[in-house]
Amino acid sequence: MQAIAFYILLPFIYLFMAIPYPLFYGLSDFVFFIVYYVVGYRKKVVFANLRNAFPEKSEGDIQKLARKFYRHLCDVFLEMFKTLTIRRSVMVKRCKISPQARALFDNYAAQNRSFIAILGHWGNWEWASSTFPLQCKHQLYMIYHPISNPYFEWLTKKLRTRFGNKVVPMQDTFKTMLAMRDELNVFGFIGDQTPPPEGAYWTTFLNQDTPVYQGTEKIARKLNRPVVYISIRKYRRGHYEIFAETLFENPAQTKEGEITETHTRKLEQDILSMPETWLWSHRRWKHARKK
Repeated sequence: MQAIAFYILLPFIYLFMAIPYPLFYGLSDFVFFIVYYVVGYRKKVVFANLRNAFPEKSEGDIQKLARKFYRHLCDVFLEMFKTLTIRRSVMVKRCKISPQARALFDNYAAQNRSFIAILGHWGNWEWASSTFPLQCKHQLYMIYHPISNPYFEWLTKKLRTRFGNKVVPMQDTFKTMLAMRDELNVFGFIGDQTPPPEGAYWTTFLNQDTPVYQGTEKIARKLNRPVVYISIRKYRRGHYEIFAETLFENPAQTKEGEITETHTRKLEQDILSMPETWLWSHRRWKHARKK
């Protein structure tokens, strides 16, 4: 029954994703109304996260910020599915790589050096991974958590690999990096997911005690691959630009916790500059720090 429902739904997904952009964002506005005013998707989580992160803001400001976030969330959700039908030329225009970032990526390619990219759920991380292989020489591998539903696992993998990038389950990251060590590649890590509290690196992030995965740092130090921080800034609706900054050229020479702390601070700066484009519906602070 689940399979039948999925394959009945799939053509309609393609149909809706093929509509012109003015109608597409009109659809997103309608989805926003349903998600925010009717369903109230994760409102308790979102408002708690915003109030804790911005205790200085008034309740009115929090509500305005929440509505902006939900509008952005609906855009990103539909834009992810838009990847099914978007043309390559349009993908490059709507999620472009800044000249500075392009020069950084090209420089590593000219040196035949692979690197590690670290980014957060800020801007449109899905479109960033899709546009990268259309404009850069490195093979991109995005680290992800597999979805338990096999049909939507298939669909999300199709979305994320349409333009040539590849996906790697988190548990297979290190062995895949070793297997592909002779290839010119970049492995993309999401730095703001919620790890189990045991073994996590704890820091203060957006005014709250926050655990951070240490896997990116451990792998970077072990393989001594440069660590590059990626920002995906939304400069108008449906349009993004990717910026990049090398945080560490030689991670093996860093102190324990230095890489994790640095990329966490970079993401925090981005969020504070444009908070509505971060994933506030994520249960980022579900674990308490042990005293």
